[in-house]
Amino acid sequence: MANVEVSLKEAMTSIEGALGVALVDYASGMALGTLGGGKDLDLTVAAAGNTDVIRAKLRTMEMLGMQDDIEDVLITLGGQYHLIRIRRSRSGGGLFLYLVLDRGRSNLAMARHQLSRIEAELEV
Repeated sequence: MANVEVSLKEAMTSIEGALGVALVDYASGMALGTLGGGKDLDLTVAAAGNTDVIRAKLRTMEMLGMQDDIEDVLITLGGQYHLIRIRRSRSGGGLFLYLVLDRGRSNLAMARHQLSRIEAELEV
């Protein structure tokens, strides 16, 4: 099992094209940890904004009566992929790993696979 800092470092070093990564509490919208980013990529702002994306999708699934779990959400931009990997707790709250990739330097399938593995080993 890996802690937050180790998991974020692993995402940045093992996932080709990673520009930034964050672990976010989607109940509060607060980033529990961030790594990477920069002046053009404020991960704390992105964490809060993507919390709204997750909440909206969960509300929609509830309204539709869907009894399933979100694995991940992909947002495709012209030059980037934004990948959100959900981690739900038994208490109903949850966290998500938010990964930003350079679209020209990354392999989306491999990034999803790696992020899934990192999420499974994460201990919070």
